[in-house]
Amino acid sequence: MKITTFNPQIITKDAESIVKLFEELGFEKRHNPEGIGELNVEGIRMKDANGFYLDISAPDIQLPQDITVIRMNVDDFEEVYQFLTDRGFKNYYGDKVVEMKSSKSALMISPSGFAINLIQHIKQ
Repeated sequence: MKITTFNPQIITKDAESIVKLFEELGFEKRHNPEGIGELNVEGIRMKDANGFYLDISAPDIQLPQDITVIRMNVDDFEEVYQFLTDRGFKNYYGDKVVEMKSSKSALMISPSGFAINLIQHIKQ
C-alpha cells in the first residue's frame, strides 16, 4: 500500500468563504475542477508557500455543517478500501464508489467518527 497524498480536506456548501479565509492565511488556488461525479462536486486545491495543501470540496448535497476529513490518495484503491473496512470503517455512500475517468473515491467513516476521503487517481 502506497499513500501518494495526505492532507486535510473541508467538505462544505460555502466554499467561497473558506477559500477567502485560507487565501488570507497565504494559500493560493492550484486548480478548481467543477462538476465532479454524480454529486456535481466543485473541488478546490490550495497550497501555501511552505508546501502545505488543503482541499475544499463543495458537493451538490445538503450538509448539516462543514465536515473536515483527511484526503488520502493511494496507488491501490481496492487494497486500502478493504484495509479500512476490515477495521470497521463504513463507506458514507453505502456500497457505492464514485468513479470518474481519472479517479475513484469513497468517503470512509471510522468507528469513532473521523473520516478519510480515499482516492486513487487513474493514470491514462
